[in-house]
Amino acid sequence: MRQKIEEIKNEFIKKIKTESAEELRELEKYFLGRKGKVALLFKELKNVPKEERKSFGESINALKEFIEKNIKEKISEIEREERMRKLASEKLDVTVPGLKLRSGALHILTQTMLEVEKIFLSMGFDVMTGPEIEEEYYNFEALNIPEYHPARDMQDTFYLLNKYLLRTQTSPIQIRTMEKYKPPIRVIAVGRCYRKDPPDAHHFPIFHQVEGLVVDKNVSFKELKGTLSEFVRRMFGEGVEVRFNPSYFPFVEPGAETSINFGGWLEMGGSGMVHPNVLNNVGIDPEEYQGFAFGWGIERIAMVKYNIPDIRFFYKNDLRFLDQFR
Repeated sequence: MRQKIEEIKNEFIKKIKTESAEELRELEKYFLGRKGKVALLFKELKNVPKEERKSFGESINALKEFIEKNIKEKISEIEREERMRKLASEKLDVTVPGLKLRSGALHILTQTMLEVEKIFLSMGFDVMTGPEIEEEYYNFEALNIPEYHPARDMQDTFYLLNKYLLRTQTSPIQIRTMEKYKPPIRVIAVGRCYRKDPPDAHHFPIFHQVEGLVVDKNVSFKELKGTLSEFVRRMFGEGVEVRFNPSYFPFVEPGAETSINFGGWLEMGGSGMVHPNVLNNVGIDPEEYQGFAFGWGIERIAMVKYNIPDIRFFYKNDLRFLDQFR
């Protein structure tokens, strides 16, 4: 029995020289598993004389502890060496200059929209938004543009099912606002719009618009002119004049094209006094309340302010163009 213990110990000492943690775990199973060599030694104790069993039992336990300890230490040593090799291969030179990460920035249209909102907020307006997929009623009919009206041809858009469409203007937000709130109302409606315009230097199927709406008692055209004059002064600078030329829009009466003198007269959008039919459509008495409204394109504002010659530049994602406005 004692000779077998020594033979197993010597066999273990030879085999533990391996450098593989996986082979060491197999070795542990070979010697200490349920059917391993040490387990077999314990089974043979029943054949040893009773008076010698204790001594041999202690010797077998000592062999078991010897094997367990050495395997554990060897595995720890191998794993430590593997970690050191991995760390050495992944070593970083902290003195090497780091890579400069490119920071993001707001798109020039977003910057312009935020500047517009900031100006009107400071003038006491609230900012309103609404759905881009709109009902035909809110986009046309409530704005005094019935189905037979030729003005619809000027705003040909993308139609969906069940009288839904992609809105052609942010005016539906004004209708929804007047339906929800009682006068006095003082808001701007900002957002994306869609029309089936072939792309060229001044037209694009997608564009952004800001519209203003004021409804209260004793509102007149002079308040409209004063509001837009103040906005123009803050957006484009001192000394920029505003001019109103008579024009027709179904939802205002009287209506006017608005132009600014910015290196020459430039048309910016439409404006006028809210048509009585529009007020009636939202349940506001036109005999008691009056209102004015205006609508300007965000792209148009940015193009004038930053001397951008082509609306398509906003949508090409050309960093050479966009980086100018970081």
